Amino acid sequence: MQVSIPELIIGAKSGQLVSFPTDTVPALASLPDRADLIFTAKGRSLDKPLILMGATLEDLLPFVAGTEAEIAVWQSVAEQYFPGALTLVLPASDRLPHSMNPLNPTSIGIRVPNHPLARKILAATTPLATTSANRSGEPALTNLEEINTKFPEVLVPNSSELVSSPQGAGIPSTVAKWTGAGWQILRQGEVQYELLMPSSRVVNP
Repeated sequence: MQVSIPELIIGAKSGQLVSFPTDTVPALASLPDRADLIFTAKGRSLDKPLILMGATLEDLLPFVAGTEAEIAVWQSVAEQYFPGALTLVLPASDRLPHSMNPLNPTSIGIRVPNHPLARKILAATTPLATTSANRSGEPALTNLEEINTKFPEVLVPNSSELVSSPQGAGIPSTVAKWTGAGWQILRQGEVQYELLMPSSRVVNP
């Protein structure tokens, strides 16, 4: 359903599914404690956790837990690549709703998109559970009109409000997981792992 940005924000805060553009592919999003709506809408397996997306790193830090030294490392990487196409998989705090990662609620992927409209929405809603907008197993949809057709129950911005909004690159984010001693690249995306951390080990890129 096409709505204005203020209506989309109100809908998201009330627990509805929403979609909006990002710097990679459009996001399908909900409040973290309503993440089950995303799994149901996509037909997504519970062993595929969602990403917590926020307007700033400071908004996301309460959802992760680590030592002072670990947090300093995470902040250093985030300062270099946030906002951007990098997802950091970190130990989760007890504030994270179980529904975000049902089979392993001890970890969570966090990201700050490099897209002004996405950050405007996220600043108003606070962090949201997100994933790509598509049925599970199908390619990510890159056009909000297609999303409106495939997911008529999802709130999407009116096309008139996207005239000056940049298009996403269409390439998924790089996913880097903290191991306690370094990083593993779980998915190679726009951010190249050689540039991220030369000592990183690639796992199923």
